Amino acid sequence: MPSYRAFLAPISSTAILTAVPDLAQTFNTTQDTIYASNPLYLGCMGVSARLWGPASQVWGHRPLLIASSILFFAFTIASGLAPNLVSYFIFRGCAALQGTAFLVIGNAIVSDMYEPTTRASALGWVLSGSLTGPALGPFLGGIILTFRPWRTIFYLLSALSLLATILIATLLLPETIAHKTSRIHRDLPLRTQAQELWQQTSPIRILNLIISYPNILSTGLAAGALVWNEYALLTPMDHTLNPRFHLTSTIEASLLHLPPGLGYLTGTFFSGRYTDRIAQHYILRGGGERIPEDWLRACLPFLAMIPPPVVLMFVQGVAQICCFPGLNAYCLDVMQEHGRSAEVVAANYAFRYGFAALGAGVAMPVIQVLGLGWFRLVLRVRFG
Repeated sequence: MPSYRAFLAPISSTAILTAVPDLAQTFNTTQDTIYASNPLYLGCMGVSARLWGPASQVWGHRPLLIASSILFFAFTIASGLAPNLVSYFIFRGCAALQGTAFLVIGNAIVSDMYEPTTRASALGWVLSGSLTGPALGPFLGGIILTFRPWRTIFYLLSALSLLATILIATLLLPETIAHKTSRIHRDLPLRTQAQELWQQTSPIRILNLIISYPNILSTGLAAGALVWNEYALLTPMDHTLNPRFHLTSTIEASLLHLPPGLGYLTGTFFSGRYTDRIAQHYILRGGGERIPEDWLRACLPFLAMIPPPVVLMFVQGVAQICCFPGLNAYCLDVMQEHGRSAEVVAANYAFRYGFAALGAGVAMPVIQVLGLGWFRLVLRVRFG
């Protein structure tokens, strides 16, 4: 279930890329304006990540997943029904604010259910949804757009979200958190409860965490760099490659997005187990002592395997999915003794979608100014 929920918000971020010309025509605006909705969506996901982690520790995982699922369903279907450009942007942003609940809380659920030395295997499946979604989104959108209008994309995403809401609400996903901090202050005066609640859920906690612990900052920057690369390549793909390969139909153009998606899916089957094996190896070498940094060792061989050409984007997908289980397992492990794992994961996702918004936002303008060759060179220098 966490993997399925983690799939929906990211796929919604890119499913409309193939429909940009249709959206521009419907709302009587330019394609650049429609492209701008994507950085807005991703930026809202980055902002909301700072809220869901601390909030889940206060009220629990299941209630927040149900609430965010309902709201995501409502705002997604509202995006499909949007009568004008302003309402479309507002509804898209509101839907994105619910999106990272599935990602942050999904990681926390894995932390509750699995032992540390087997955690990465489960994380690989959760992460497969968040990484496969953006790559397969344009492919799904292209198929729908071939036969139906662009609003059908949102109707389908709404139906998938409603299904997940029903499954969660009917006890398919039980509560996994052991102790909700909301129970601790029930006997205190209402004003004191409000002050304690603000201290526990304030986004400033995430900021202080990043400032106070350079290792968490470094991990966030590494994850953000990987997600930047993904969205900076996926966003301008139709605009740059369709003319080069003389692709005129929407469904043909959407096929270009399959290689990275298949790479993420393929990597899912072994990335988590590989990460667990590497961590277990270093635990044995250390005399049985487990340190969080053992997870990061599994990422190193794959950080350099990020090639831009389309024919190698399958390899890129495999490389990225092999990096993230170690990064996420490290985030869950590094401050588990302090009970702040959800906050560390939230900080990491804030970096990821902040960088994703930046990548999606600058890709088109930079290509228009510098050209595709220079943009690819920048990606190689920055992330190669």
